[in-house]
Amino acid sequence: MKTTRSIGRSRQLQTSTADLWETIAAEAGRESVLWIAALRPPGQQERTAVFSTLTEDRFALGIETIYEGYLLHYGRPRLFAPADGDTALLLGDYLYAHGLVRIEQVGTVEAVDDLAELIALCAYLQAEQIAGDGAVWAATSALLGRGALDDARNSLRLDNDPKPLERMARGVAGDGAVMRSLEAHRVRLR
Repeated sequence: MKTTRSIGRSRQLQTSTADLWETIAAEAGRESVLWIAALRPPGQQERTAVFSTLTEDRFALGIETIYEGYLLHYGRPRLFAPADGDTALLLGDYLYAHGLVRIEQVGTVEAVDDLAELIALCAYLQAEQIAGDGAVWAATSALLGRGALDDARNSLRLDNDPKPLERMARGVAGDGAVMRSLEAHRVRLR
């Protein structure tokens, strides 16, 4: 029996800011009835972009998908309200993975690597109760895929110093944009 395999790239999702939220919700819903049940009613969703405002348009959907997963693990999610912690953890993991796939479709291996580092470093910061996750998110979003974050991430990891990451983000995205993202992030954390 012969099978065929596609040798082309996966279809890239074309989304605008207006339908970013619908795309995240709809695709999660197609994946599992658990995710449909966890979806907030439209009037209760908080459709506020946090870190995608600092990145290239092509990365916005992936960034906000991964960030929603992060909020399910450590904060107050905008689109979902799972019934229990186990469902929140599973949905968060799903959104991490799905966001990484989105970034792979429109980006580079370096961009996926940056986001994998972001997820791992933020998990470490949360476990050790070390401040600085906002700076990692801001710098990663602003410099995604450029291979420029290693030294600044090490400053946070080894010295608990998020300032180099924040300076990098501000240098690329501007002071006002980074300040707005960091403030929006602060109000989402538990």
